[in-house]
Amino acid sequence: MCSIAGYYNKNAAYDEYPDYHLPILQSMNQHQKHRGPDADGTVILNRCAMAHTRLSIIDLENGCQPMKKVIAGRTFYIAYNGEIYNTSELRNDLIRQGFTFDTTSDTEVLLTSFIHYGADYISHVNGIFAFAIYDVSEEALYIFRDHFGVKPLYYSYLPDGTLVFASEMKALFQYPAIKPVADKHSMQEIFGLGPSKTPGQGVLKDILEVKPGHYLKADRYGFHSFQYFRLESRPHPDDYKTTIEKTSFLLQDAIRRQTVSDVPICTFLSGGIDSSIVTSVCSRKLNEEGQTLNTFSFDFVDNSKYFKSNSFQPEQDRPYVDKMIEFLHTNHTYLTCEIEELYHMLFTSVISRDLPTMADVDSSLLYFCREVAKYNKVVLTGECADEVFGGYPWFYREDLLNSTTFPWMKDLTPRTALLKQDFAEFLDLPDYVEHLYNELISEINVLPDESEEEKSRRRIGYINIRMFMQTLLDRMDRTSMFSGLEARVPFADYRLIQYVYNIPWKYKYQDGVEKSLLRQASRGLVPDEVLFRKKSPYPKTYHPGYEQLLCKKMQEVLQEPSSPILEFLDTAKTEEFLKSPKDYGKPWYGQLMAGPQMIAYLLQVNYWLEKYQIKTEL
Repeated sequence: MCSIAGYYNKNAAYDEYPDYHLPILQSMNQHQKHRGPDADGTVILNRCAMAHTRLSIIDLENGCQPMKKVIAGRTFYIAYNGEIYNTSELRNDLIRQGFTFDTTSDTEVLLTSFIHYGADYISHVNGIFAFAIYDVSEEALYIFRDHFGVKPLYYSYLPDGTLVFASEMKALFQYPAIKPVADKHSMQEIFGLGPSKTPGQGVLKDILEVKPGHYLKADRYGFHSFQYFRLESRPHPDDYKTTIEKTSFLLQDAIRRQTVSDVPICTFLSGGIDSSIVTSVCSRKLNEEGQTLNTFSFDFVDNSKYFKSNSFQPEQDRPYVDKMIEFLHTNHTYLTCEIEELYHMLFTSVISRDLPTMADVDSSLLYFCREVAKYNKVVLTGECADEVFGGYPWFYREDLLNSTTFPWMKDLTPRTALLKQDFAEFLDLPDYVEHLYNELISEINVLPDESEEEKSRRRIGYINIRMFMQTLLDRMDRTSMFSGLEARVPFADYRLIQYVYNIPWKYKYQDGVEKSLLRQASRGLVPDEVLFRKKSPYPKTYHPGYEQLLCKKMQEVLQEPSSPILEFLDTAKTEEFLKSPKDYGKPWYGQLMAGPQMIAYLLQVNYWLEKYQIKTEL
């Protein structure tokens, strides 16, 4: 895993001024060095300049980048961030075509595939990736992002025709012409959608993301975007037994493919069914090779003392972690986080994502990833299973299923309750959110014979994958890569998601059991008492001391006249909110962000505006 950055202009002559461009590229690298601490490189060409930092996972000796390859007199360069899981098939196919390789890296396979087959070959690549390829002869730059946006890729297209790209926004800001500016749209994203965001948007003015399943091409003829993958609605002809068998194969194949590495892998083991399934397959794969899997679980100091059961988080995970360790005999480490560390990492997590985040949901994972990175460089996680297999309440609760907005943030009232009234009216968040919701569901191609109920299920599934899953993938990438830890997400395998997306709900929710299909497809991999437990989300702290830290800091923000968030907050309403008991069981986003997380999120917004010196244009 790595970072990439660079820029392109069809009229440039960058190689004539290396002393000017090299410091820019080096600064872009330095600001993303956490993603690739093992090595870095730059290349300055005529129309294009590229930068790269490397986290060595595959071919530790020979995989340095940007990588150059010359075939039939044509020269190409690649800067690549990701892992390709069907590398051996791609390489063998190219060898049969007469190609030879100087390395064992997936980078060279990816570049050679592009050279031989062209840009559209990307639809045949199975992996997580964000990469740039420059064709010197054609003076053309291509930048690609994986099917579901596991790896980030931001860009800005400047008025002078320059395309600037980077893995993270902080690197974009090292290009002299790009500054962080927040306009009305930015604030609608922050207060109306945050911590999620509109697909393809970078929140800040003129900052965009390459959309998942897309690639961009810039050449002498202009700048264009192409879609190479989208979720398709298809009839599902398989009976229940066949569906279980195919699901089981696709899932286990995805997990086993993602164990490929030249350094030891590990897994997160929460005790939930998703991480337990991933851990079981990984453990068996490593056992075949005579190795023992490292596993890690997370919790908060004194959480057993302060835990409060609610409909979203009915029980604690530790007993189920213990059962899995006994079942698989992994080399397990229990990690715990103090509330003071959780609080301080709130602000570090903003830097990791360049935006306000999922509050302590992000900051805790950031802390835990830092600790795991002391042991391993690669981790497999159970992320995305709920979005794919229908594990959230809004898949089966009628009031949420029939919602005409995003069901994980059905009520916008908490988002506007603490804002100044005129500012809230100016943002018009209900209209903004409704417009995005309608835009996304218009992308769905429903089948002509689907019932209204099946259309609703498809709608929920689609917007979960396009919006909610993307937020969790962003969280997973930034919190892990901030410490140079590569996180892999087998449940986001595009073959698996495409297949499960079209499976009828009656198969996914047999006998009223959430994620029933996943459970049946994983029988034997996990003890039944774990496999059929009630879903429990990622842990959060219930320690009253954490809430006290948040309230104290917010009071300081309110009393400091220079606090940038005061331009938007109603001070009196906020002070009253700080005095009232916080409800932990009524989330305003997802399943975990309730009263305390509202304070934490507002603190992050203030820190973000201040730290990045964001200019506002409202």
